[in-house]
Amino acid sequence: MPDQDRLGLWIETSVAGEKVRAFMPPPLPPKPPIDLGTFSELIERANLALGRLDGVTSILPAPPLFIFMYLRKEALLSSQIEGTQSSLSDLLLFEANELPLVPLNDVEEVSNYIAALEHGLERMRGGFPLSLRLIREIHGVLLNAGRGASSQPGEFRHSQNWIGGTRPGNAMFVPPPPDQLMQCLDAFEKFLHTDNRLPNIVKAGPLPRQVWYMDSSSVARS
Repeated sequence: MPDQDRLGLWIETSVAGEKVRAFMPPPLPPKPPIDLGTFSELIERANLALGRLDGVTSILPAPPLFIFMYLRKEALLSSQIEGTQSSLSDLLLFEANELPLVPLNDVEEVSNYIAALEHGLERMRGGFPLSLRLIREIHGVLLNAGRGASSQPGEFRHSQNWIGGTRPGNAMFVPPPPDQLMQCLDAFEKFLHTDNRLPNIVKAGPLPRQVWYMDSSSVARS
């Protein structure tokens, strides 16, 4: 049981009449509580790295240009997980209203990643909290156009998604079933805003996983 509390567990579910093994993440807040003393050196190194990055921005000749390119590089890497073939050159051609060298859908998908990230950052700069509502907004922007436009943009998924394989039954990884999804996301939101013992850099760890769990786009299933 302690291992399940810390690492999560596999549960058996059924998708289209086929038995599937889906992963349930460990509960939040963590049980047993995280011993920050064990990770104090790692947390200190992470904070120092963030401090150096913040310091570098003060000597860059053009910080907005650096951020502009960084966001696009990050969007490319994220979209490649979903199978897109776009390169940075393709993306820049698309943004300059030129024809890219890869399928238009691929580049449009990367462009959506950038728009979604910029929307989330702008909302938070305006004081809006990181929350399930904001995640739904970002998801809506992400799937506003392209291959995911018909896959419930801005909504938590109602069907099973997976990574690898052609269906959940032969997938490399299957996240929580739809009927278990909200309890995972509700626990995450409460953990994010009520547990003040943990540094923000530690709390940020579960965020990418929880966001992917809610993804209802078809590209996340391939």
